[in-house]
Amino acid sequence: MLTQAQEQIIDTTAPVVAEHLDAITQRFYPLMFERYPEVASLFNQAHQQDGGQPRALASAILAYVQLRQTPETARATLETVVNKHVSLDIQPEQYPIVGECLMAAIAEVLGDAVTPEVADAWTALYNELAGLLIELEEQRYQQFENSPGGWRGTRRFRIAATHQESRVIRSFILEPEDGDPVAEHAPGQYIGVKLEIDGKPVYRHYSLSDVPNGQSYRLSIKREPEGLASRHFHDRLNVGDSIELLPPAGELTLAQGDEPLLLISGGVGQTPLLPMARQALAEGRRVTYVHAAIDAEHHAFADALASLARQHPQTLKAVTVHEQGDAADYQGRVNQALLEACLPDSARCYFVGPHGFMDAVNQGLAHLGVPQTHRHYEYFGPAKALSAA
Repeated sequence: MLTQAQEQIIDTTAPVVAEHLDAITQRFYPLMFERYPEVASLFNQAHQQDGGQPRALASAILAYVQLRQTPETARATLETVVNKHVSLDIQPEQYPIVGECLMAAIAEVLGDAVTPEVADAWTALYNELAGLLIELEEQRYQQFENSPGGWRGTRRFRIAATHQESRVIRSFILEPEDGDPVAEHAPGQYIGVKLEIDGKPVYRHYSLSDVPNGQSYRLSIKREPEGLASRHFHDRLNVGDSIELLPPAGELTLAQGDEPLLLISGGVGQTPLLPMARQALAEGRRVTYVHAAIDAEHHAFADALASLARQHPQTLKAVTVHEQGDAADYQGRVNQALLEACLPDSARCYFVGPHGFMDAVNQGLAHLGVPQTHRHYEYFGPAKALSAA
C-alpha cells in the first residue's frame, strides 16, 4: 500500500510520466529483451516493430493510474490484460523483471527528474498493480484447473485433422494426447498456443473457431506472409504433430439477453464470430451475419454459414460482401449505408477484422445511433483505440 507521501508524488508526477509514456515504453521492451532474453518468446515481435505492444502497455499503465482509487473499475479495466496473461501462463516471478526494466526505462527517459523518492513511489505503484494482476490471474488459473477437463500450465494436443477453409485460412482440429475431456470455452474466446520453432519457444493467441464439444478445439489460422507462427502452422505442421495449449481466455463473448445481434467480420475475423453465431441461434436469438472478404477464394466458411442459414431460416440473415468478383450479395466494402440496411432495431453489435475495417464499422454504427455499450470488438494483437468521430 502506498504511503500518503508516495500518493502525493504519483499525483504530482503522473502528468510528466504520461507525457513521456510512449518514449518510456519504447525503451522498456528493448531493455527488457537485452537483460532477460528468455522473455522475448512471450511477445510477438511484429507488434514490437509496429509499436502496437508499447502503446498497449502505455494505455494499461495510464488506465491504472487514473482508476486505481476505484478498485472494481480498475479490475474490470484490467480484464483484457488478465486474459492475455492467462493465455501466456504468466507467473508471479516474471513481474519483478518487468518492474525492474520499467523503472530503468523511466530513469533513462526522465533523467534527473527521477529522484530516489520518485523512483520509490513509482516502484510502489507498479508493485501494487503487479499484486492485483497476480491475484486476478491466480483466480483464473485455479478456476480453469478445477473445471471439468481443465488443466494448469500447458497441455499437449495432437493435430487430428486439418481443413483448408479458403485460399489463406486453414483449420486445425486439436485433440488432447492424454485422451481426457477438454474444458469448455465461451464462444468468442481465444486460446494460447506454445510452439517450438527452430528450437525456440514461440507463444501466440488464436481464436477458437467452433463451439465447445468437450473433446477437441478448432483453430482456423490465416497464413500471414511474414507471420512466424502462422507459416509454421501452414507449412510445417501436419496431422499427427503435437503442440501445447494454454487455457482459453478472452472477454469477447455474448452478453446475456434477447436483443437481436449484428455480427460483422472481415477476413479471418470470422473465427470468433462464427461460434458466437452458432451459440446465439441455438438460444433462439435473431442474428444478422455480415462477412466481408477480398473475393470468393478468400471467403472462408461459406458452406458452414449457408448450412446455418438453412437450419435457421427464420432467425439468421447472412450477408456477404466481396471487394472483387460477383459471387457475394454486395461488391465493395462494408460502409454506413450497408450497415444501415442490415442493422436490426435495438441490436447488439459485434465486429472483428483488420483495424481499418473495425474503425469504419465502429464509426458507421456510432453514426447510426448504436450506443457504445452495444458495440463490441476485439483485436488480434495489442488493443488500439477506435474512432467513433
